[in-house]
Parts: sequence; structure tokens; C-alpha cells
Amino acid sequence: MGDVQNNLRQVQAAIRQAREQQADLIVFPELVLAGYPPEDLLFRPDFLAQMQAGVETLAAETAGITVIVGVPLRRGAVLQNMACVLRDGQILAEYSKQCLPNYRVFDEKRYFTPGTQSLVVDVAGVKVGILICEDIWEDAPAQAAVAAGADVLCVLNASPFSYDKQAQRAALLQRQASSNQCPLAYVNLVGGQDELVFDGDSMLLDAAGNIVFRAKAFAAGVFVEEWDITTSPVGATGRSPLPSLSDITPVIYQALTTGIRDYVHKNGFSSVLLGLSGGIDSALVLALAVDALGAENVEAVMMPFHYTSGMSLEDAQQQAAWLGVRYRNIPIASIYDSFTASLAPEFGERPVDVTEQNLQARIRGVLLMSLSNKLGSLLLSTSNKSESAVGYATLYGDMAGAFSPLKDVYKLQVYALAEYRNTLGQAIPQRVIERPPSAELAPGQVDQDSLPPYAVLDAILRRFIEGDEVLEDIIASGFDAATVRRVVNLVLLSEYKRRQAAPGVRISGRGFGKDWRYPITSAWRKNLPFNPPKE
Repeated sequence: MGDVQNNLRQVQAAIRQAREQQADLIVFPELVLAGYPPEDLLFRPDFLAQMQAGVETLAAETAGITVIVGVPLRRGAVLQNMACVLRDGQILAEYSKQCLPNYRVFDEKRYFTPGTQSLVVDVAGVKVGILICEDIWEDAPAQAAVAAGADVLCVLNASPFSYDKQAQRAALLQRQASSNQCPLAYVNLVGGQDELVFDGDSMLLDAAGNIVFRAKAFAAGVFVEEWDITTSPVGATGRSPLPSLSDITPVIYQALTTGIRDYVHKNGFSSVLLGLSGGIDSALVLALAVDALGAENVEAVMMPFHYTSGMSLEDAQQQAAWLGVRYRNIPIASIYDSFTASLAPEFGERPVDVTEQNLQARIRGVLLMSLSNKLGSLLLSTSNKSESAVGYATLYGDMAGAFSPLKDVYKLQVYALAEYRNTLGQAIPQRVIERPPSAELAPGQVDQDSLPPYAVLDAILRRFIEGDEVLEDIIASGFDAATVRRVVNLVLLSEYKRRQAAPGVRISGRGFGKDWRYPITSAWRKNLPFNPPKE
């Protein structure tokens, strides 16, 4: 994001590779020179000046090849999300995105003015219609381009990953190609940007809607294909099998490792550390971090207390040894005793409660942040989406960190991802996966003392957070009324915590971040439309 000169160099190198392979046309993703989404960088005239200069520089690289590149440009009084067509040193034409998304993580209407005209250009005797991302999700822009004479459609995209997006995307593109009887090239961005991860998944379709080429997900590269659009539509016969997306867990795992790697490296870090508790969440984060960054760049810190079980100590040490990471053991009992002694006069005769549990978590947070500062390693937090949703995490304690890989991963998905990782090689001790989850902040504590079973909790959360379902509908689907009201109440009460949480990889249709904007101060939860019977 904003690394204009490096982005420019990558585009120039790709043009050279395509030319060497005798390509007629190379298509780049949406806003590739800027990065996506540029957000309020788009308000800066110096940033936009770099965009214009970048396009002019690229035009000089286009001898003998047509280049379509995405870039934000100001034309007159308006800023537009554009695709520039370059060839033989010239800017031949410009297309402005017509459909501006303004939902979930997208807020393009804050910045851009929509275009109103189709663009069809000649490339090696073929008439190419150009669209940008959201344009293909509506019917009118594609239909207008075909009506204007397009033989093929080229779509530039910055379409972020979610675990249902790839199937939706493929079905949409197949429908658009077949309904318009027009071959279609879909080109998507690759890589992590803050909470978003872009999965690539670029593809070519023939006029019947058959996918005849599909790039490997999460793989950046220059993919050169012969695309015969002058004959009758052909399917994928004779080609290697297309990548299967039937099991989404491995794809989610790729999204998470991509998000970690890019967040760490793009923010100038090379190493990370995390608190390893012997539980499932931190165990999965450790495996993800090792796969993303290499074991030599990952450090695990165990911080035992009186309630830390021997099993947790053994499993944490075993996992660290399996994965080959540096392992530190820093007991916190003496630090806790010092804190409680200092606070005793202020607490007086008040009974022990959750305060003392949170103190343990906050001591660990202080130790981890101190190590992060001293060692120059970025701290990963380990809370999952189920816990964050209902506030089952300690502010300034286990929520401490610069990046939260599991922020958008429900607890049941954590288990699925852990099981999947173990199919790739020994990584997470099996009893970490099988034992009842516990914060180990009190004797005999398990999560289910405070929360509904995760199968119930996750199902309610999905309906309320991602489905925006009303309470009556959630209850009517078979859930206990009191449980639903309690869960929803906890979600709304915990907004102040989530607002202070680290960013993390977004993998769902609605993560806690840019596309979750509930007010902290709100009486709405007191007036929810359903009142359960008194217990």
C-alpha cells in the first residue's frame, strides 16, 4: 500500500516477462499502482501526482504489447477508479469504474465519482471490453460493453477473500460469460493489506462459461495463456484439472498465513512472538506463524501460574520443540504476589473475584509487550472470534498485541484448522485439541463454565453477526431464548473491548473491523425486541 515505486517496478518487470513470452495483452489488478484500499491517501494531492507520473512512466514500457493497469486518477474536478490502456508509449484510453461498492469493507463512494461510459479497445484485432471489479457483479456494465462490440471482457479486481467468496465469484463469472456469450478474463490482486487478504484466484472463461484457466490461489505471478476466442466455445477438455475448492479449510489456512506474512513484513518486522499457554488458540497461532515466517523467526513464551496445569506446560514445550521455535518460560507467581500486595490496602475486605483473574492475564500482557519492545519482534495475540464476540478476553491482557491472526476465526474453525495442520505434519499435540478449553485463571476453570457450548455459541454468533438476524428468528431456528438474549447482550456489551483490539485477518463475510461498526455507547440492547421468560 502506497509503495508506489516498488509497485511500479513490479508492474514493469511483469510487462517484460509477458513481452518475452510474446503476449499481446497483459492485464493488472484494480488500483495496482496504489494498493487497495488506499483509503484517505486518496485525499492527498502528492499521492495522486505519483499515480499520474506512474502511468506516464509505464506507458514508455509498452512497445509491442498492450497493457491494462488499474490506478486512481483525478480528471478535472473528480477522482475516479480507472483502468488505463497503454501501448507503444501512449495512453490509448481510460475507463472509469461505473459501480462503486459502499458496503461491508468497501467505501468507494467516499472517494470516487462513478464513470458512465463503456470502453472497448482493439487488441491484435480483438475488441476488448474493460470492467473493474464491482462492475461485473452488476449486469448492466457487461451488457453495455458487449452491446458496444466487445468480443471479450477483461475485469480488473481487488476482491478480498472470504471463505464463501471463491465459489460465489466463480458462479458469477460463469453466469456473466454465458449470459453474454462473451469470453471473460478475471484478474485479481494477491496479498495481505491490514485486515484484508486478497487471494488472486484469477481465471479465464470461454463464451459458454467454462473455466479454461484458473491461477493457483494466493500465488502472485505472470500467467500467460493462449486464449482462442475466434472459434466456438470450448471447455477444459485436455487441460490439467482445475483447482478444487471443495474443502475450504486449507484455503482459510492459506489466507491466514498470507495475512500474517504480509502484515509482519510490510510493516518492517522480520520476527514475531506470542504467549503459548498450552491451549488450542495459541497452539494454532504458533503453527500459523511458523508456516508464514519460518521457525527461526518465531518465539513462544510460556508464563505459568498456580493454575497452569502440568499438561499445559508439557504440551507447550512439546509443540515448541516440534516446530523448532525458541521457547521461554517466565513464571508470574512472584509478580502476581507483588501486585496483590500493593493493591491489598486499596482492595480492603472485598472478596476475590474476576479482578484477580484479569490481573494474571495483564501481567502476561506486560511481559509480552516488554519482550516485543526489547527484542524488536511483533507480538501476535491469540483471541478467536467467538471469544472476542462475547468479551471473553482481558483488555490489556491476552488482547495485547499488534496483530490477531484468529480475530475472524470462530472456535469450531480453530479446531478444524488445527486438525488440518496436523495432516501436513506433526505440529499441535493431540490432547491440546481434545482437552476442554480453559483460560486456566482459576482452579478447575473451563470455558463452558462461562459460555454456552461452542457449537451453540458459534451458530448464534454467525446468525447475529454475519446474517443480521433478529432475535425471534434465531430463537425460532431452535435455540434457547435465554441463551440467545444473553449471547447477543454480551456481543453488544463487548464493543468497547473490540474497538481496542489488534487488527486481524478477515476471512468471513463480516469480521470485527471495518465492516462492523456498532456504537459503543448505546441503549439499544436494553430494548431488544424479545424478552425471554424470567428464570
